[in-house]
Amino acid sequence: MPTYSGVYLFLNKKGDVIYVGKAKNLKKRVTSYFSTKDLGEKTRILVSQIVKIKTLGVTSEIESFLLEERLIKKYLPKYNIRLVDGKQYPSIKITIKDKYPKVLLVRKHDTDDGSLYFGPYTSTSSLRMVLKMLRRIFPYQNVVNHAGKLCLYYHLGLCPCPYVTHDVSYKKNIAHIIDFLNGDTKKVIKDLQKERTIFSKNENYEEALSLQKKIDSINLITSSVYKPFEYELNPNLRSDVIADELSELKNILNENAVSVTNLNRIECYDISNTSGLNATGSMVVFTNGEKDSASYRRFKIKKFYNNKPNDFAMMQEVLERRLKHNDWPTPSLIIVDGGKGQISAAKESLAKMNSNIPLVGLAKREEIIITSDFKEIKLSGSSKPLHMVMRLRDEAHRFAITYHKKLRSNFIFS
Repeated sequence: MPTYSGVYLFLNKKGDVIYVGKAKNLKKRVTSYFSTKDLGEKTRILVSQIVKIKTLGVTSEIESFLLEERLIKKYLPKYNIRLVDGKQYPSIKITIKDKYPKVLLVRKHDTDDGSLYFGPYTSTSSLRMVLKMLRRIFPYQNVVNHAGKLCLYYHLGLCPCPYVTHDVSYKKNIAHIIDFLNGDTKKVIKDLQKERTIFSKNENYEEALSLQKKIDSINLITSSVYKPFEYELNPNLRSDVIADELSELKNILNENAVSVTNLNRIECYDISNTSGLNATGSMVVFTNGEKDSASYRRFKIKKFYNNKPNDFAMMQEVLERRLKHNDWPTPSLIIVDGGKGQISAAKESLAKMNSNIPLVGLAKREEIIITSDFKEIKLSGSSKPLHMVMRLRDEAHRFAITYHKKLRSNFIFS
């Protein structure tokens, strides 16, 4: 059973799909049905009828959400309905006939109001998560009767207040949201790229930059932007995507004088601190392109840097401590979160430890891969290798800041 995110299907002895669910960790979630004693009565009945389990791995949480919804509509599993005790699933309602359509969360469908409905969805929390991310990219109005003045969400960049501002781009936002919810994220990105090109040609660089940020955000939350049905057609799509990412990353690195023979084990490092206090370092590991959580390591910075943020020296300390562990597998590639400064620090550590492990960094703002010779590798936002490196960087950052927050909390309450 895989440990990555995706959708799982429970089948009975007739081969009918009786339940569809999604999980960040498929193995952990599916196993919980059989290892937990405190199951509800209806869940116990469901488990007693499971004869076969199928899983479909995906590359992002958004994709698992959309794929789950598609499969529930396709198979109409009886336990996806029976387990909610009569509770009505939430849906997304878009009032497309309005001059300025609203995006609403509803429990009932009114087939006569001319609105567009998506759903129902089985998880309210997941639905709210998706809407929250979409609203940051494509701001929209989410109330039926909006006040005739600028609202709080306008100042937060989440609501264009179209009745007040008469925002001409508002309907484009709604169209992109509709395409997105239909699983056609590729079309959304393609349309945004066309708009960006037009703005650039007309030297409207601020507008072009704004659209590029939206493209980058979509790429970040959807990773490989595949439609739900593509995972049905090819159950191995997730592993194929990762294999392609690794292969293309290897080729790009070798083309830019970063000599790698394989990418079986990639280690990524990040530093987290608050003005030099409670500093931590993280090491995350991807084995054959997959998260290898058991190999993650965290470092509490031991040296004293006069309570000043010195990320470069801290990075050196972390790498030197790591490289002393000959009992840990040697990485095929080391990635550091940061630009030339972090690269320089990492190079010194590798030289000090007589190590020739290939090294690159990922510049935070520009999302540019920088080699140990300070050569910049600029890749498009849709680049598969860049997605792989960004996932590593984001995971290292998450792991570092989680440990830092724990140390900071212990310091405050000690």
